Amino acid sequence: MANIFEATRPDDYLMRLAASDLGQSYKAMATAALDLAEGQSVVDVGCGPGADLLAFSAAVGPHGSVLGIDHDADAVAAARELVGTAGNVKVSVGDAHVLDLEPESVDRAHTDRVLQHVADPSRVVHELFRVLRPGGRAVLAEPDWGTLAIDGPDAATTNAYQAFVVQEVVHNSWIGRQLPGLAERAGFTVDRVVPVTAVFHDVNEADQVLGLGRVAERAREAGYFTADVARRWTDHLTTARFFASVTLFVVALDR
Repeated sequence: MANIFEATRPDDYLMRLAASDLGQSYKAMATAALDLAEGQSVVDVGCGPGADLLAFSAAVGPHGSVLGIDHDADAVAAARELVGTAGNVKVSVGDAHVLDLEPESVDRAHTDRVLQHVADPSRVVHELFRVLRPGGRAVLAEPDWGTLAIDGPDAATTNAYQAFVVQEVVHNSWIGRQLPGLAERAGFTVDRVVPVTAVFHDVNEADQVLGLGRVAERAREAGYFTADVARRWTDHLTTARFFASVTLFVVALDR
């Protein structure tokens, strides 16, 4: 396999994506949609290493509060280090399915690329509804991996790659398109749905976000590709004019 591809997902993947042009663009959109104000309380469920916490902290000010929750203790430790001495931010280990918060106790709720991974997205969305005050707002950002488009060497190989991503790589691969329905069934009113399509013309940039090389290797190991097909796939991506895209949906909800 061409050595331009990353063999493993780097430890700083989430922060690197947040700092990219794509990450900054949709995260700014999500933050604006939250409509944060001085003195509000906001919970960031699945906060990871804390990429959004300082922006929320600044928006709600010293009289507001920000709570980051993540199931991964290492991510929580990284987030605590990132926020440092910000007095209005707390970061805790917790389960998105069973939030340790009182009903109707927060003004704003946020998730970013979290529901694609959880065991039960519907339960998490119901939890967000439970903890929000009437008149509160949630903003959820999720990709839809069924929208993944890559210009590969032939249709069969490209379809096999996408099938592996949808069926094996991402637990809830169609969550982007499912979010409005999940939210309405939980009791939310959908204010707006904004599609954000990431377009890649550079294979290195795409690999850093999509993991093209390591996913192709996993597809080969899982039997979706033969070794020859995997080699033809990666050779095409590195020698032909490159194109890939995937769409993420930013969904703003009212309680």
